[in-house]
Amino acid sequence: MFLETKRLIIRSIQTSDEKAFIAMASDGSLTEIYGDCSECDQWMGDFIREAIQLETEDNPYHEYLAFAIEDKTSHLVIGSVGSSYYEDFREVGVTYFIGTDYRGNGYAAEALQCLVDYLFAKYNLKKLVATPNVHNIASCKTLERADFSLVETKPYQDLYDEREEMRHIYERIKN
Repeated sequence: MFLETKRLIIRSIQTSDEKAFIAMASDGSLTEIYGDCSECDQWMGDFIREAIQLETEDNPYHEYLAFAIEDKTSHLVIGSVGSSYYEDFREVGVTYFIGTDYRGNGYAAEALQCLVDYLFAKYNLKKLVATPNVHNIASCKTLERADFSLVETKPYQDLYDEREEMRHIYERIKN
């Protein structure tokens, strides 16, 4: 997959992205998605190989799809955007993160909007969901900039959560 925005390239993850993903995990950028990432250097290669395999299956209803976000100017990997299947909602959701050094520039919303357009165009999806922690204000603002609407706030425990936490439930309906 290869998509472009004004400032970004959203592309298939490659095995060469492993070091960038490990660096972002060590700066805390993946904690909300994967929990403790202190040993991510031991499993990141497997995650990337699995992401590559899942992309070849081309099914957003099967676990997840993950893509790299690359800065067009520097060609550095600055984050990731993708989808994840929520079995409890029976809906496809969005995932995203930006490395600490690149936050506050609108990259996440720009990449997320591009991904949403791609997912709606490529797959027969009517809706996308997201479940950020209520305390993750930046993530909530990112979703709102990408035209997601807050529909509910409730205790929720996602797959990698150690315990139930208050989460906002956001939706984006296909136009």
